[in-house]
Amino acid sequence: MYRVFEALDELVAIVEEARGIPPTRSCLVPRGDVLELLDDVRDALPGELDDAQDVLDHRDKIVSDARTGAEDTVAGANEQAEHTIGTAREEADRILADAKAHADRMVGEASAHADHLVTSAREEADRVVAEGKAEYEAVTGRARAESERMVEAGKTAYERSVADGLAEQERLVTQTEVVRAAHAESARVIDAAHADADQLREECDRYVDSQLADFEDKLGNALRTVGRGRQQWRSGSGVPDYAAEFRR
Repeated sequence: MYRVFEALDELVAIVEEARGIPPTRSCLVPRGDVLELLDDVRDALPGELDDAQDVLDHRDKIVSDARTGAEDTVAGANEQAEHTIGTAREEADRILADAKAHADRMVGEASAHADHLVTSAREEADRVVAEGKAEYEAVTGRARAESERMVEAGKTAYERSVADGLAEQERLVTQTEVVRAAHAESARVIDAAHADADQLREECDRYVDSQLADFEDKLGNALRTVGRGRQQWRSGSGVPDYAAEFRR
């Protein structure tokens, strides 16, 4: 590269020292020396300058090809992006439809299960109430029958005691002392008969009261069990085992 600048300096010196041709500004230079220096300059120039010139000559074509390639790449990328977006949108719509269908199915199943639980709870409550009514009627019937039997037995015993007293009174009516004793005995027998009847009536009342109290306890337990079942159903714990509750 140093030879290039040296040859150029020699060319400048030759031109400056050349003899002019009046009246023009031209001059006479030694052709051989000038051509030799130009050859030296050509040989001294690196090959990259020639390649650079080729690049400059093909610059427009390279720029045009690069622009065309870039436009093709952008168009392809836009097309691919639109295709990808369309595919993603279709997939999202499909997933959303599947999710909605699954949610609707789950809601339907939950509603059906809830209806089944409510129906089961209602049937169980009706059964418990029916059993309670039947038990109440049975206990009441037994208590009424026992009361009537005891009253009838007391009445029979009373009538028998009164009859015995009257017979004894009539047998002793002819004797004064005996009559007084008979009156006393008759009064005692009658009082005893009344006492027995009152005792039988009290025992009958106590029996009926105890039977009704027992039925009241059973019915109260049944109502509390049904109330707990309703609370468990409202809280979502499911329908309780009423049979196990009543077995307690």
